[in-house]
Amino acid sequence: MPAWLAERMTRLGTAISEAILYHYSPAELLSRLSDPFWFQALGSVMGMDWHSSGITTSVLGALKRGLNPRAHELGIHICGGRGRHSRNTPDELRAVAETRGLDGEALVRTSRLTARVDNNAIADGFQIYLHTFIVSAAGDWAVVQQGLNDSTGLARRYHWHSAAVRDFTSEPHTGIVGKHEGVIMNLVDSHARPAQEALLNIAQQNPERTLADARRICAMPRHHDVRAENVDLKRLGAVLAVAWERDLRDFASLLLLENLGPRTLQSLALVAEVVHGTPTRFSDPARFSFAHGGKDGHPFPVPLKTYDESLSVLRRSLDAAKLGDSDKMDGMKRLDRFVRGIEERCEPEASFDAVIAHEHAISPSLDGRTVFDNKPPKRQLALFD
Repeated sequence: MPAWLAERMTRLGTAISEAILYHYSPAELLSRLSDPFWFQALGSVMGMDWHSSGITTSVLGALKRGLNPRAHELGIHICGGRGRHSRNTPDELRAVAETRGLDGEALVRTSRLTARVDNNAIADGFQIYLHTFIVSAAGDWAVVQQGLNDSTGLARRYHWHSAAVRDFTSEPHTGIVGKHEGVIMNLVDSHARPAQEALLNIAQQNPERTLADARRICAMPRHHDVRAENVDLKRLGAVLAVAWERDLRDFASLLLLENLGPRTLQSLALVAEVVHGTPTRFSDPARFSFAHGGKDGHPFPVPLKTYDESLSVLRRSLDAAKLGDSDKMDGMKRLDRFVRGIEERCEPEASFDAVIAHEHAISPSLDGRTVFDNKPPKRQLALFD
């Protein structure tokens, strides 16, 4: 991850999270993070490769860097991470619990249980290498984990939310996302109770008998570019219509009290949707890569001028809201509603290829940049087929 993008992702991810906390609540932020499609849309709007497993590590790392230093103020703590950082989760949770007056051992048990379920009870060939536990000051939590299949080179992500867990051993997830690779053994499926009971019975039997029985029994787009089929063109067209409609530049100034250019407004419309959109809006997360491009150049290079202007607008809005001036923050909500209104009334005139060509044409003027400007290309794990 190049430093020029990692630093911006930290600032934008923090600002988006802060906006959700301002308009809604910590519980809502946890609910969003536990939605795999919203999470993918968040990564896309932050400039990551829309289909890559790298979204998981990069987004969670950016949020941890940005939110934890302000956890006492915002009420959100992010624990764990990738590899060796995941092993720090229990101690980090105990420290949070002591600060917030929570049951630390119960949180540690939950952390370990979610990891065991995804690594062991779901026999899908993916080994967990990333475990992130997000907990609020009230004790609500979300878990995001990612596993790797060594034989295929693919990744799979697992999402949990405390509000949705009724039984850790029966349909506990809010979502599991990755390439479909056929039938698997899922011992936390709602129909797996008989198998769970059988396992308990076996565990209670003499080991020699079990071993004897066992001896007798023994005599999954891997494309990287953003394609038309990955994007809901009607929704994308609605966002582009806001940016391209000549008479809407002044309207943008009215909405956000900022003199924004049309390209930045396009990005802010997608940021606004990530903050305010309902779950049904995130079934095509590739669309959100049209906010700030992708570090791999798909669908176009990250436009640094636009990225920085979007950050500036959102940060000034948040700072003003803290002082009692909510007009700018409310403007983001009005912008989201406005885009949806266009989507209902209009059909996009521009073709998908024309949009891509336009973005590449204006990329130099917006300081478009990719990771390939810094170093030789490095293979990414594919999360989506």
